[in-house]
Amino acid sequence: MKTAKIRAVCLLLLFMTAGASAGTTTISVTDTDGRRVTVPADPKRIVCIGPGALRLIVYLQAQNRVVGVEEMEKANPGGRPYWLAHPELTALPRIGPGGPAGINKKPDMEAVLTAKPDVVFITYMDKSLADDVQQLMRLPIVTLSYGGLATFDSTFYDSLRIAGRILNREKRAEEVIAYIAAMQADLSRRVNDIPKAQRPTAYAGGIGMRGSQGIESSEKNFMPLEWAGARNIAKGVAASEGSHVFMSKEALLSANPDVIFIDAGGLALITEDFRKKPEFYHALKAFQTHQVVVLHPFNFYTTNIDTALTDAWAVGKTLYPDRFRDIDLKQKADEIYTFLVGASVYSRMERSFGALGRTWRP
Repeated sequence: MKTAKIRAVCLLLLFMTAGASAGTTTISVTDTDGRRVTVPADPKRIVCIGPGALRLIVYLQAQNRVVGVEEMEKANPGGRPYWLAHPELTALPRIGPGGPAGINKKPDMEAVLTAKPDVVFITYMDKSLADDVQQLMRLPIVTLSYGGLATFDSTFYDSLRIAGRILNREKRAEEVIAYIAAMQADLSRRVNDIPKAQRPTAYAGGIGMRGSQGIESSEKNFMPLEWAGARNIAKGVAASEGSHVFMSKEALLSANPDVIFIDAGGLALITEDFRKKPEFYHALKAFQTHQVVVLHPFNFYTTNIDTALTDAWAVGKTLYPDRFRDIDLKQKADEIYTFLVGASVYSRMERSFGALGRTWRP
């Protein structure tokens, strides 16, 4: 009983002191849930909760204001360039467990309040819950989003602009948006005069969905294929959840794509399956012609836009080598990573997943 009382008093003190470091000037913003939130102007202490929240802040070059990180970020550093680029974040205190299980759940309020943030950025939280958490914590809660999982839409840009306005990083937000748009335009420019009927058919397998998956796991709207102008055969498959589909081996054999791309996150499972059923793989045209290419996984705590872009260049170079002959994938990847996360982390991605765009020969 005594311990509980002491804990309650400490929590009350945290409530009373939270946000004390914030300035007196405030601004109002509308977050991705349509909530009007009053926040300190240009806050110096922030925390990021949920998939992709911290990545957005790194893209805005405001990671030096982060005063606590989720345990998930510390425990699983690989595959997320924003974390690889900023190892100093590891030293920050824990603000809760994080991870997919925490989506749209109340955060560890005591841990968050101990960090004394001025603003809390949270992704994928419902409006009513965000209101409840804000009232309980007496801190501004700003919800952000990437839009539909494993897809890319304007919601991502909205989130950059919302966080950019709060953090006085509006110019940087527009620079990031313009950079991504320019990449997409360059990719499109190289192939837009090729009639769709003359473009190679392609398939991306091994795409993660709540964990690693095998060759059957794919996306109807797989960003690298979309951006590089491929004919994605998965578009004809009914999706059970958003863009994600499971394409049966029979359907894959029937479609028999010219090129198969494999997400490196599922490569171990596909390798194991190949050993069990080599006849299936050898029956596919792409395996017969050695047109099976490995991409780096980009769906890790939602979408790493940077890696999705590097994969798109690898797809373009594979499908249309003449039109991408000027592209060195390592140089292009480091250009993208340096601009978006502030460091050239391609070599670390390569150590984890192998060379981007390599031919897979099991």
